[in-house]
Amino acid sequence: MEYFAKKYQVAVIGAGHAGIEAGLASARLGCSTAVFTIYLDWVGNMPCNPSIGGTSKGHLVREIDALGGEMGIAADANTLQSRILNLGKGPAVHSLRAQIDRRAYSDYMKHTLEKQENLDLMQAEIVDIERIDGCWRLKTKLEAIFEAECVILATGTFLGGRVYVGDVSYESGPDGMFPAARLGEALRRMGLPIRRFKTGTPSRVNRRSVDFSALEIQHGDERVIPFSFSGKYIVSNKLPCYIAYTNEETKRVILENMDRSPLYAGKIDGKGPRYCPSIEDKIVRFKEKERHQIFIEPCGENTEELYLQGLSSSLPEDVQLKFIHTIPGLEHAHAMRAAYAIEYDCVDPLAMRADLEFNDYPGLFGAGQFNGSSGYEEAAAQGLVAGINAARKCKGLQPLVLERSGSYIGTLIDDLVTKGCSDPYRMMTSRSEYRLLLRQDNADRRLTPTGREIGLISDERYEKFLQKLELIAAEKERIRKTFIPPSDEINKMLVSRETSPLSTGARLSDLIKRPQLNYDLLATFDDTRPELPYEIFEQVEIDEKYEGYIRRQQAQVDEMHRLEVKKLPMELDYSGIAGLRLEAREKLNLVRPQNIGQASRISGVSPSDISVLLIYLEKEERNDK
Repeated sequence: MEYFAKKYQVAVIGAGHAGIEAGLASARLGCSTAVFTIYLDWVGNMPCNPSIGGTSKGHLVREIDALGGEMGIAADANTLQSRILNLGKGPAVHSLRAQIDRRAYSDYMKHTLEKQENLDLMQAEIVDIERIDGCWRLKTKLEAIFEAECVILATGTFLGGRVYVGDVSYESGPDGMFPAARLGEALRRMGLPIRRFKTGTPSRVNRRSVDFSALEIQHGDERVIPFSFSGKYIVSNKLPCYIAYTNEETKRVILENMDRSPLYAGKIDGKGPRYCPSIEDKIVRFKEKERHQIFIEPCGENTEELYLQGLSSSLPEDVQLKFIHTIPGLEHAHAMRAAYAIEYDCVDPLAMRADLEFNDYPGLFGAGQFNGSSGYEEAAAQGLVAGINAARKCKGLQPLVLERSGSYIGTLIDDLVTKGCSDPYRMMTSRSEYRLLLRQDNADRRLTPTGREIGLISDERYEKFLQKLELIAAEKERIRKTFIPPSDEINKMLVSRETSPLSTGARLSDLIKRPQLNYDLLATFDDTRPELPYEIFEQVEIDEKYEGYIRRQQAQVDEMHRLEVKKLPMELDYSGIAGLRLEAREKLNLVRPQNIGQASRISGVSPSDISVLLIYLEKEERNDK
């Protein structure tokens, strides 16, 4: 028999990476918040790779932290190994990646939710949802009724989850947990545009069965940089990773068993991630490659489980064992968990706005893989924004919409709600037009003022941030006044670096601008150099070295802002605007862009259509006067 349990301002369905950030943001902004999860001991689980960050994903984590989210701090508290990727390239694509103790991370996040004021964490499966008299009504499997002003759907891969391993298929969430079957039916009855996506994960093997002498060892960086700008935890490297390679025998085993793959046999309907393919996908798509790289990563300090990144598969278990045993170092590997593919329900993100609220369902928000994205970091970023905006809606405040020119989070959400996605969306640095401005190193300079304004950055942390800005400004002033005189020693170094020697003195700021030089190389000749944190020198050097490029990209941002400020009414019926092409009318009515800038990024809307919209807006402005 149904019974009424409690009413909240915000209810979050799911306690994965999206649900965690959503619940914490809502509660920290003063709203009574409930977070529901199917299994309480699996809060913040990492069902796939035991890592956080990576190319562009590291940018997202640092932006989450700069806004006042939790993921970066939790990652720092549970890091096993830390590395900056792409150091051979420019700073725009440098990305922090850390191996994480997955069970310790989960425990950390569970305890963080438990301690949070205004937040109730509950083990309960939500099986039904409906809107009654301006309020959302949620029903649990045990027939408890909860009400909420706003609801955030952060269901991850649980919604309608089905696992595939060869010919075996069964309803399941990730890691063998219960799926959420009935909620998906309720969402379909409501009319949400639900569809099926797919993802997968590789086998885990026991450390004692691996021959490490046949593997390449991969250590963490000597200079360990944390995700969080707060400096709450000192991060160190604890465990190494290893690298292995597939070979022709691996390829032969997989190709001989492709008829047993549920993916190629047509048993899986869901669209899989384009940029994280299974090993069988890679073998088929890149037949010319002689080998594929495999990263062997620890799952935790207190477990012997190792993760085989690069070997995701849905082939039968016996085939998995055969191809694993063809890899040098893994000939006798004991598989503790089989690889699998998982198919799940998600929503078409074109049905929501840039604040992640659904167009036709007031107070209903989506976040994470439910919105069609992939990855822990993408999920957490959306969860943070959804939680902030649900809380702001409850308080009668304007929503927070992050611009794509100001953050990767803004780019991620704008891509989802403007362009949609036909397969699981993965963040990449190439998706941003402004990546030189949106570096991971300056995420706090870009977003901490916003985090402070909305109420997620404490007084203490904001004061520390302001002190950092003062140090950066002072150091810039110092290097512009510091002259380095010519000398045989410095000219010898300059020539060795293939840069012109000094005939007269040069400002330190001008020397730093030279591509071949940096702070460390010039330290010997800089008698006035102060003792400062590494991040201060890093920020000053990047600002000086790339000053011209940064100025040019900022001009592009300013031009885009000219279009972004031209607002479009949400209720505008584009079918009645003369001059718009039919495809543009259909796409504009579907997406309902909030401004001209967003409209210009919709697939199927041409520059001529934008000109028509600009003329329409100018005409409407004249009529209003």
